[in-house]
Amino acid sequence: MTLQEFLNEGDKFALTSGIQITELRPGYCRAEMTVEERHLNGGGVCQGGALFTLGDLAVAGCANAYGKLCLSISSQIHFVRSAKLGEHLKAECTEQHIGKIPLVETRITNDEGTLIALMTSECFQKDTPLPTDELM
Repeated sequence: MTLQEFLNEGDKFALTSGIQITELRPGYCRAEMTVEERHLNGGGVCQGGALFTLGDLAVAGCANAYGKLCLSISSQIHFVRSAKLGEHLKAECTEQHIGKIPLVETRITNDEGTLIALMTSECFQKDTPLPTDELM
């Protein structure tokens, strides 16, 4: 099993939310989703928790790319623009600092490249090896 398969199949909440990792390499991860009815809040736009989950899966891919379990310990998200029903969203996460406490940044955009949200996250790398045969 690859890291991408482990994360796509193992994160049950992201999986049931329609979110998938579509690209993964050391220092970078992209996760994607299309805003559906189930993602909408009472105001008729994408619920912030859905955007956070999209970004958080990208964080997991980026931070776990070194073969050891890495868990988010702190995240801050800035909602810049509402995402609407039918919009396809991409969360692209890049490493800003590698170490025992990696720092990553995630940009959530639509297909036109418009910024929807910006997320920064700190993670903690455990000594626990991931149950994967290969990373990518």
